[in-house]
Amino acid sequence: MLFVRFAGPLLLLWAGLASPRATLAQTPVGLGWARNNVNGAVFRKNSVVTHQRDQFTAYYDSVGYVTLAKRRLPAGPWQVQRTPYHGNVKDAHNVISLMVDGAGYVHLSFDHHNTLLRYCRGLAPGSLEMGPLQPMTGQQEQKVSYPEFHRFPGGDLLFLYRDGGSGNGNLVLNRYSLKTRQWTRLHSVLIDGEGQRNAYWQACIDARGTVHVAWVWRESPDVASNHDLAYARSRDGGRTWQKSTGEPYALPITERTAEYACRIPQRSELINQTSIAADAAGQPYIATYWRPAGTQVPQYQLVCLAGKEWKTMQVGQRTTPFSLSGTGTKKIPIARPQVLVGEQRGHRTVYVVFRDVERQDRASLTQCTDLAANRWTTTDLITSPLGSWEPSYDTERWLKHGVLSLFVQRTGQGDGETLEALPPQPVRIVEWRPGR
Repeated sequence: MLFVRFAGPLLLLWAGLASPRATLAQTPVGLGWARNNVNGAVFRKNSVVTHQRDQFTAYYDSVGYVTLAKRRLPAGPWQVQRTPYHGNVKDAHNVISLMVDGAGYVHLSFDHHNTLLRYCRGLAPGSLEMGPLQPMTGQQEQKVSYPEFHRFPGGDLLFLYRDGGSGNGNLVLNRYSLKTRQWTRLHSVLIDGEGQRNAYWQACIDARGTVHVAWVWRESPDVASNHDLAYARSRDGGRTWQKSTGEPYALPITERTAEYACRIPQRSELINQTSIAADAAGQPYIATYWRPAGTQVPQYQLVCLAGKEWKTMQVGQRTTPFSLSGTGTKKIPIARPQVLVGEQRGHRTVYVVFRDVERQDRASLTQCTDLAANRWTTTDLITSPLGSWEPSYDTERWLKHGVLSLFVQRTGQGDGETLEALPPQPVRIVEWRPGR
């Protein structure tokens, strides 16, 4: 194992953001693999996570080893440790997901694309030393993709993954108990593709402990077959599920029984893996992109629950067309977005973090304080181009402290799972705090 301690963090501050009192900083962590977007994919849950005063991150290093790092907030030096585990970094699906449970143990899952579960956890609270690979429940762990960890307010964990392949897969849920230190199966099939399709989801747990899941359906491995935007929530830790109206779902959820936040036909350039967040009242907000009917240009979209009705609004105005079709990871001129919701003095603000070739592939943030007016103010968080990077962030720090800790690395990405000749690039954590 390789252990490195940086002498101290590099701290940079910028002025002139959308809010005159907003602050921005960035700290380098180490060098990471960059020939594709395996370190920078949007569906990493999580790439960065905070527990009490410590913040953790993970990435594949220059030769593909899973690497962990830890620092003491707000500005301590990063301790970086290479694990003995190596991933197939040539497949951009094979991301690293990590979480820290309420007792301080790191949980790690990595290197999946229809493959055997690879999961381990730390040897002691706060430790970067990981134990051996082990099963969770030992059931349906042969064809795992898209692992996601989430932490409940009480410190237990939720783990979601796809069992099966693109166009033919189901959503599985496990729960980890702090008391027993064991995983148990909640649902072997929460969302059922019925052998004909699969759901591409993202999830969040709000401050009240409600689990929110949004997803699009895909009919085949072809990205162009993505369609529709569906929603479900659980108010009892993932055991039972309901629609936004409170109507209970009969499980598993299928294409016929799902609640649809927005109907979107196939071949609309609808991307898979939406982003979802909830406000202080538990109302969900979903961000993604697609091409509106009768137009040629895909646009960022926000879908939110206003009272009892779902509303859709366009975020910004793009002018560059592109088309999604084919299989494998695509080289796309925009990133899938992340949506966040903040509350200050009783006022709600919605934020969307993204990358767009129209803004020179920078990490950008747009915000709206009045969704009824649908006016957005956009700024670039950093000025350097990031290639094919997509945003992922520390959900726990945002939820508890209102600080955006963003995992940032310039990455390449060839179309259809090919590589670019890009040398290892610095991994950074970029921090942004809204003006107060």
